[in-house]
Order: sequence, then structure tokens, then C-alpha cells
Amino acid sequence: MSIPPSSLRVAIVGSGPAGFYAAEALQKAAPGISIDLIDRLPTPFGLVRGGVAPDHPKIKSVTRIFDRIATHPGFRYLGHVRVGQDVTVEELRARYHMLVLCYGAETDRALGIPGEQLAGSHAATEFVAWYNGHPDYAATHFDLTQGEVAVVGIGNVAMDVARILAKPTSVLAATDLADHALQALAASQVHTIHLVARRGPVQAACTTPELRELGELEGVEVIVDPRDLELDAASEAQLAAMEDRNPAKNLDVLREWASRPRTGAPRKVVLHFNASPVALSGNERVEGMTIVRNRLESDGRGGVRAVPTDDTQQLPVGLVFRSVGYKGKALPGVPFDERTGVVPNLRGHVVEQAGSTATVPGLYVAGWIKRGPQGIIGTNKLCATDTVTQLLADVAAGDVPVLPEGVSSIDQLLAERGVTVTSWADWQTLDTAEQARGAASGRPRLKITNVQEMLEIIAAGPA
Repeated sequence: MSIPPSSLRVAIVGSGPAGFYAAEALQKAAPGISIDLIDRLPTPFGLVRGGVAPDHPKIKSVTRIFDRIATHPGFRYLGHVRVGQDVTVEELRARYHMLVLCYGAETDRALGIPGEQLAGSHAATEFVAWYNGHPDYAATHFDLTQGEVAVVGIGNVAMDVARILAKPTSVLAATDLADHALQALAASQVHTIHLVARRGPVQAACTTPELRELGELEGVEVIVDPRDLELDAASEAQLAAMEDRNPAKNLDVLREWASRPRTGAPRKVVLHFNASPVALSGNERVEGMTIVRNRLESDGRGGVRAVPTDDTQQLPVGLVFRSVGYKGKALPGVPFDERTGVVPNLRGHVVEQAGSTATVPGLYVAGWIKRGPQGIIGTNKLCATDTVTQLLADVAAGDVPVLPEGVSSIDQLLAERGVTVTSWADWQTLDTAEQARGAASGRPRLKITNVQEMLEIIAAGPA
């Protein structure tokens, strides 16, 4: 069907960075276009609100850009709408010319080791969502009476978890850390945090600023074994071939830490490179973790692979956070690749199955559900723009689904089902309430972590 881009009705599912950047790209290409941004929570911004560490407020300032996007004519926010439950993908496709899925990667990857099901074994994503006040995890319990904790992985999420566990709560009290988390962390008995990395320092996925922060924490000593910084031949070759200088900078930071004299600080972060967990032990809850020493060798493609040795070590940890990657999950009515954890696509246009070139009319993806959990917030802008470019090329080619006649509007459908849909104005009411609560205690905001309470505040109207 031939249709001017400005006459399109587009729905975007997910109000994180990818969703907002997709909306922005559409607005720039087709001013006045009709866009409904749908999210399952009354609060927008996805991982910017629920994933960015509270002590990194500058990163969250990107929401000012999203606020501007939300004020454009033709834009609507439909919050508290669960796609797949309150409305199906098929029902959305019958009401919008184009549907762009930006719902991210909501689950985590498992370690696949014995004992992983024991109490005290958690996904790092759960902990991050808990301290950020996500309603799904606000009531989750983490046993912070344990003295020693392990964080498996060495990406930025692992850095965040270790830093929040180690950082003085007197500093965290000046952030928008969820109030329940602040109280729990203030009573924490954690004194040693083990960071377990499968490969070596060259392959560490964290950025240098995130890594460096660990060594700048008050009352925290970072312990690095100098032997872990002696590079094998494969890692030396990989480092020499890298255009990205982040690994070399990480290595400089680690070498400086390894040369520091011990301080006897009350809290310690111990880094274990070339090590993998092979089992969690305990009767009903985690009482220890067995790690195996790995040997690194070339994988024949310019990288390295970790090969386990016979050298094992027992860590006396009572709490474990696995931080080995986010993973997308399937949405009913949408093709999904279980192996990669993404929706299969060609430049953002969903295809019928992985490896296929047969596209699904009017169905697109952007963000982590398109490419996997990689990159920073700004990466989503490039990703979303690429998807919208493909979408508009399809429109120019006349590849626009014809909507069936006589179908009720999305508003009418949701009203008939008793769904309480929240608007952008409703979010602004919540935003004002959170900031007011925070101001009363000298904090930027106190997050509301219960959806029912959010709806009650919205129903009462602006203060």
C-alpha cells in the first residue's frame, strides 16, 4: 500500500532508549506522524531508570532528550499496558501500520553449574532492578548478612553490583537509590566481594572509568594478584591487534592496583582472573563456590578461549550474583531465536525465522532485542535509526500492510478489557511526587516502587 510516512500509525513497544530513539527518528523523518509508545509500567525510560546505577546521575540526564521527544505532536505514551497479556501482538498489528519492538533483554544467562538453584544464588539483573526500585523486584530479599559475596563476570553490570555493595551508604544516600535498598545496604555485613572473570584482564568487558571507580571508593581495598596480569601469548597478540584502547587502559589500572601496598581497609574487592565457577555448595543455601583456574589459548580467530585446568579453589561466599549477560525472551506472535536470544531480523525488519530472508510485514525491532545486550545508551540511537531507515525504505517501496476495516481503536479495546492506561501527563504526576518525596529528605527523588501506589497517585491527580 502506498501511504505518506506522516500518515502512518506506528506503535513502539518498550520505552527505554531504543524506543525513544526510534520515535525520534520517525518524528524527524515524518513530522506529525502518529506514534503510540507502549510500556508495561506507568514509569518510562526502561534501563535508564531501572538499570543505570544511582551513583551515575549524569548518564540518566539523557531522559531530558526523551522528555522533548514525548512533547511532539502525534506522540502518546500508553503506560501500564502489558503486550502479550493485555493486548496481543496480532491485535496491535491490526491497529497500526508498523509495530516496532524495543522491549530489550529482560532475563539473564545462567551459569549452568551444580548448586545454582540454591538460596543466595541470584542474577545480577535482579539485584540491579532491586536497588533501582523496579516494581517487579522491590520485594526481593538478598541476604546481606553474609560476609563474603561473589560476582561472576567483569562487565559494567558486575562493576555496578560490586561498587554498590562496597560503597559507603553515606554516599549512596545522596542518590536516587531505592529507599528499601538504602536501608538494607546500611545494615549490610558484606566485607569481601570476589569478582570472578573467566578470562584475563585483556578480555575484561568493563570500561576503564567503571573499573577505576572501584579503586577510588572510601574504605575499600582492591586486591589484584600480579600473576594474573602476566599475559599469555594469545592475549599479547590480541592486545597488540586491538584498535580499542580500553583493554590497555584497564591493564594499566590493574597494574597500578597490584603495586599498591595493602591497607587493611574494612572492605575488600578481590579480582580473580582466568577463573570460572564450577559449583555452588551448601545444604539449602549457598555456603561456598568452587572456581577452576583457566588456561588461555588462541581460538584461531584472533581471540582467546578459556580452557579449564585441574587447579581449583574454594571461595567461602554465602551470596552469589551471576553477571554473564542479559538475554531476550520470546513474545507470543513474534519469531524468536532461542540460541541468540534475539528476534531474527534484517536491519531491523523481522524475518520469519533465523537465517530467513522472508520478512514479516510491518514488524520491526530495535535495541537489545534486535542485536543482543551490547553497547552503551548511545548505541541504541544508531540501532534505532538504522531500523527506522529500513522501515521508511519499506514504506517508500509500498510495503505497508493494509489495516482491516471495522477494527476498534486500541483505546476502546483496552477500555473494554478494564486496563488502566496511563499517559505521559500521568508519568509527570509521578515524577513530581517522587521528586517532592526526595526533597523532603535531601535526595533527588524517592522512587515509588509499587504499581498500585503509582495508580493511586495518578488517580488523585497532580498535587
